[in-house]
Amino acid sequence: SIRQAAPELSLETLQSGFWLAARQANRLDAIEVIKAIPQDTVTIDVTQALGIASQLNFSYWKTQGIQSLLTNSLPAGNPGFRSRFDPSETGNQSVREEFLSFYDAQRNRRLPVDLYWSAATNAQAPLVVIAPGFEANRKFLAYLARHLASHGFTVAAIEHPFVTRNGSLTSFNPDRLVPGTEFIDRPKDISFLLDRFAELNQQPGELQGRLNTQKVSMIGHSLGGYEALALAGAELRIDELRNFCRSSGLLERVPADWLQCAAAELPQNRIKVRDTRIVQAIALNPAIGQIFGKEGLKTVETPTLILTSTDDTLAPAFTQQLQPFLQLPTPKYLLTAIGTTHLSVSDPGNFTGAAAQGTLVKERKGKEVEPLRRLLQGVSLAFIQQATPEAKTYQPFLTPDYARSLSKPDLQMRLNTELPANITRWLSLALVF
Repeated sequence: SIRQAAPELSLETLQSGFWLAARQANRLDAIEVIKAIPQDTVTIDVTQALGIASQLNFSYWKTQGIQSLLTNSLPAGNPGFRSRFDPSETGNQSVREEFLSFYDAQRNRRLPVDLYWSAATNAQAPLVVIAPGFEANRKFLAYLARHLASHGFTVAAIEHPFVTRNGSLTSFNPDRLVPGTEFIDRPKDISFLLDRFAELNQQPGELQGRLNTQKVSMIGHSLGGYEALALAGAELRIDELRNFCRSSGLLERVPADWLQCAAAELPQNRIKVRDTRIVQAIALNPAIGQIFGKEGLKTVETPTLILTSTDDTLAPAFTQQLQPFLQLPTPKYLLTAIGTTHLSVSDPGNFTGAAAQGTLVKERKGKEVEPLRRLLQGVSLAFIQQATPEAKTYQPFLTPDYARSLSKPDLQMRLNTELPANITRWLSLALVF
């Protein structure tokens, strides 16, 4: 694995490094071996190295270990699902798109926003806010934004400032990719945006009355999924996060943990960033395995929907979604996509990170996972409609039967409100150890 990241090293040179590291270091890991290489400089392909590390972790292989349980134990629904309409189909409203830019002078943060809406937008319908993950832009879920807008919702897709540490990863410490303050600033970006939208909603113009900031459905992917749940009331357990980051080794962490461990530097032990205007939360492949601790998600105050993908190596299902799902209060939904990956829900053409280029990990994307994106369109619409008078009409689309109707033999999908007892026992036992 080390040679993949440092191909200029010969086998003999690496053997020397291992021998010296074993004698000199308190522990034997890849970093100590590279430091002990008996030459002045060593060139490391950091992207390749991170890709290797993301797949050499226990959490991912735990997910692979219970994949058959997920496939066979989660209720798959009846194959004969019928309905007079399909919420995954485009609505009958003509969608308008508008670019807006806001500036928070107090925090020196510029916030670009794409707004999607139609002339028939219901003033009482929830405003939908979409937040992308790390390195992603506001176009990441554009297809979903257009879909919801075509059904009469106003949708705001935000782009957070891309904030990284000064300098480079010279120490190869992936836990320092972003400042810890980003875990506070990103939710604050959403609250700031809602404040500005509340002002626009009262001003004369085309947007007047179309921005219902008192009833907001939040959708987030990856790090954006963390935002959605934090704004919905989850408590950040920084003290528990610190303990994990101090005691865990490389094989116990996944890329989602690397991001979360950046928050360990925050001085507080417990933090809440709840915004009561958020009435629903959809978290897609969320990075939430450590930051909320073992009970922080119990304080979520809204209905939630979680998407988990069984082949996600960046935010593996086992620790980042399935175990956290056990904490969430009802009503809650779990959408499980067998064999999909971290970026399967989006068009990677609108994503500019190493993961999207396929240089970090192999992603399953494009046409082969189109059924997942279609199901996400239908389920998201049905979930958001639960905050409207149309709730009963859309409830049948939040069932295992509907998920099965869009599944394919090579892409099985499940939609459930709870996990079977045998899976719950596995997840609970792993928490103990």
